[in-house]
Amino acid sequence: MSLRRLCTIGIGLLLTLGPSAVQAKQKYEPPTPLSPAQAALVRKAIAREKVTVKEIEKHSPLVQTYIQNMRPDQLLYTVPESDQYLLGRVDFGKSIGDTAFEGTSSSSKTFFKGSMKYVSGLSKAFKMQYISAGFMEMMFLDPISFDQQHYDFSYVRRDFLGSVRTLVFDVHPKPGTGNGRFTGRIWVEDQDGNIVRFNGTYTGGNGDDDNSNYFHFDSWRENLQPGMWLPVGIYVEETQKSDQHPVTFKAQTYIWGYSLRLPTHASDAESVKIDDVQDESAQNQDLSPLQAERAWISQAEENVLDRLVQAGLLAPPSPFDKILEQVTNNIVIGNNIQLTAPIHCRVMLTEPLESLAVGNTIILSKGLVDVLPSESDLAAVLSFQLAHIVLGHHIDTRYAFNDRLLFPDSATFERIHMSHTDADNALAATKAVQLLKHSVYANQLAQPGLFLEQLVARSKELTALNTPRLGDSLLQTDGTPWLSALMTGAPKLDMKKLDQIAALPLGSQLKINAWSDQVIRLNPTPSPIMNPRDKMPFEVTPVFFRLTRYQSPQEQQQTAAGPGSSSNVPAVDTQQGTGAQASASQPNPN
Repeated sequence: MSLRRLCTIGIGLLLTLGPSAVQAKQKYEPPTPLSPAQAALVRKAIAREKVTVKEIEKHSPLVQTYIQNMRPDQLLYTVPESDQYLLGRVDFGKSIGDTAFEGTSSSSKTFFKGSMKYVSGLSKAFKMQYISAGFMEMMFLDPISFDQQHYDFSYVRRDFLGSVRTLVFDVHPKPGTGNGRFTGRIWVEDQDGNIVRFNGTYTGGNGDDDNSNYFHFDSWRENLQPGMWLPVGIYVEETQKSDQHPVTFKAQTYIWGYSLRLPTHASDAESVKIDDVQDESAQNQDLSPLQAERAWISQAEENVLDRLVQAGLLAPPSPFDKILEQVTNNIVIGNNIQLTAPIHCRVMLTEPLESLAVGNTIILSKGLVDVLPSESDLAAVLSFQLAHIVLGHHIDTRYAFNDRLLFPDSATFERIHMSHTDADNALAATKAVQLLKHSVYANQLAQPGLFLEQLVARSKELTALNTPRLGDSLLQTDGTPWLSALMTGAPKLDMKKLDQIAALPLGSQLKINAWSDQVIRLNPTPSPIMNPRDKMPFEVTPVFFRLTRYQSPQEQQQTAAGPGSSSNVPAVDTQQGTGAQASASQPNPN
């Protein structure tokens, strides 16, 4: 099981860390025998795991990993000191291989250099450099030898994960079964025996408990199709304590795009067909030159949006888009803007904080939506791209020609350029502030100003999070926010003030349906802030899913329309036609 070795640390590092870094061997104790019913469920789980592995190999999903290296902090316990972002489309049918999405500034051509090389290097300061293979392989318990010949199982208890009832077992490799065996805990749903969650690490050689060279992780699966539980999220957290060289990090991996078509030949990825935009105007109505120009821009817009969806980067239209569009319309109405076509909004599924305008469509990244604590924050970031549209900074019309979008998915960030020039961004920033001051959000701009203060405070450490892959950053190259004018009226950032929420942790607002790629609003129970550490602005946090059994799209719509479908995202229709302050559900920035 050498597939499982996530980091190989050189002899010099081991000598530096000393014997305390290596766990002592523990005497193996045979498990308590299972009851007949428990043993039957374990056998079913083993059989279902083989089916699951074969099913995973049929798909080519996107796998995104965001890593934050942490350092101690006296007030906040730990804070990020650096970060790294990885994104690839995986072909599991090719021995755990991937195709990396690369930007124009990246020098790396592939994340995979061999199944053993999960940590690409250690700097002189012993800061880990990561590649994506190790995080992807945490989707699997043991794809080859997960059976009762290699593992012992001990019953722990019953447990509910959301609405799914499970039985929990501790799993330990038998002595002498080799390197890289899973050791930890599994959750088995009680109907069909599918493993829906596993939490632990991998052992060292000869069945001992030496896992000092392996990361600890918590891997989750969801029931995406009838009888099909597939990996959707992984949380990794590791601390190797040493007086001289602590190595601490947190990472989130999310998987989506299971329904994406897997090319059968390399050339297939370069011949994706983009449907032409259909003219829905009346047959007897001619177009003026200005109308023809706008139709040409619209065709380019539709082509780019379709291509981003096909690459698995842009979420299909969802109910959450209407929330973004309502906030945008609040600004449009307040400024009496006359538009040639309605403004549409969409969500890009990636983590880096960025926004872009594709024709009359404003796109915000999921990571950006997640960290915004209030409606006025949404209004601020939307106003920036709305200003670009009002000023006529439209999409490059070369994309109206379909052949310019025929390239492999992995080249999307390199071949589609949606970012604006610094000059255009400066003009849009000035215009955006004007739009906000003449909207229903005019008396609420202290909150987005506070958000920008928090962003600046963490920007030097979180460079990967603040590096756009497709659109515009919130920050200029010198680290100053484009909308810095909003900071003049904001209160001073103070982490000790528990009622001051400047920015949220990642994953606070949306989740992704890993099969359809739609975004879904989260509906968590509000939790009180007990101390400054609870704020965790822009930080990676553990992954937890409220598991449910598969529902058809019709059943999902009925569930969404039923009682209790409200979200922690503030209601957007309360602002229309009023000059009221932010709703009471918004945090107090002061």
